[in-house]
Amino acid sequence: MHMKHIQHSDPVIAGFIMQEIRRQEEGLEMIPSENNTSLAVMEAVGSPLTDKYSEGYAGKRYYGGNEFIDKIEIEAIDRAKRLFGADHANVQSHSGSDANLAAYLAVMNPGDTFLGMDLTCGGHLTHGHKVSAVSRIFRPVQYKVDKKTELLDFDEIAALAREHKPKVIVAGATAYPRTIDFAKFGEIAAEVGAKLVADLSHIAGLVVTGVHPHAFPYADIITTTTHKTLRGPRGAMILCKAELGQAIDKSVMPGLQGGPLDHVIAGKAVAFGEALQPGFKHYAQQIVKNAKVLEQVFAAAGLRLVTGGTDNHLLLVDVTPLSLTGKKAQNILGSVGITVNKNTVPFDTRTPFDPSGVRLGTPSLTTRGMKEDDMKKVGDLIVRALTKAHDEAALELVRGEVRELAKQFPIHPELLA
Repeated sequence: MHMKHIQHSDPVIAGFIMQEIRRQEEGLEMIPSENNTSLAVMEAVGSPLTDKYSEGYAGKRYYGGNEFIDKIEIEAIDRAKRLFGADHANVQSHSGSDANLAAYLAVMNPGDTFLGMDLTCGGHLTHGHKVSAVSRIFRPVQYKVDKKTELLDFDEIAALAREHKPKVIVAGATAYPRTIDFAKFGEIAAEVGAKLVADLSHIAGLVVTGVHPHAFPYADIITTTTHKTLRGPRGAMILCKAELGQAIDKSVMPGLQGGPLDHVIAGKAVAFGEALQPGFKHYAQQIVKNAKVLEQVFAAAGLRLVTGGTDNHLLLVDVTPLSLTGKKAQNILGSVGITVNKNTVPFDTRTPFDPSGVRLGTPSLTTRGMKEDDMKKVGDLIVRALTKAHDEAALELVRGEVRELAKQFPIHPELLA
């Protein structure tokens, strides 16, 4: 993993990579969709597999020379099926958005209606936001959360499903801090004859370890990214019931993609192998324990948490009571070495470019080895930075403490050697 070749051939890019490595090492990465892969995953992704073309599937390739690529992809598929308890797995999708579009195309025709979660309430662009390509191909209907509790409103979801008779209902979120009741989604889908697609991108690592309830057997299709709580390389996959396997495979390739990223598929296989180890369950449990500590620290400090807390890896903080916007809060925390992302809160009246909240989570810090006592410090540092946003001396103190704490939990010291 030493970068002697790139340092020699392209010192400009090598320099930027080293700056990014230092930024990650010296700060606290708290964007809930980010994590730190193992060096083993990085080695797979940085291997000569990147040079191979292998359009098609194992045993049915359009190019020759894929005998070892086939073995890698078959191993990745087998591990994915074991991990999720799935009948069928496709590990070729390049991203979560690609996986969602492939899933929809497998079970819907252009113009068909689907029901997904509103972006400001925690859904993803591909769950039916007007700017996403999925909304140009299919007809989206959006469900929201309850205005008072900010929790999923299953009465509203059921009413919308009965009214619009969607072909697909999408369950899952990108900024929802509570447990998702897939069984209830399954009941509604069965009642209206819809296929249930569960997007587990954020919570996959929690689901496969039993820390969050599973979407199977209620979902017909599961889509998920392979990074985030699953701690693999950037990419995605689709899991489904046996009868949908052929439709999913055709939808991914040749429907949407040509050659798969063999180096990334190898990285996925390595990550799935890591997630199948007993220690990964302890990791997933610790993610939630750490998030609960942040909840307690923020609540004690009087910060307004969307839904009042968290059941999973992320928290959504409404910063408007602090006379801040999400953008300002993100910038303040960034200036002291804590990386979060600005995010809408339910029924937000501000724009996604400068919304009312920030979203933060614990997957990366938990990977680094932080536990409850460390999270109390992290929570305190965040509270101090946000409540003393205009006090440069106070921010300077926080900046120093962030750096000291980060130093105690190195990510990949080998890369700085």
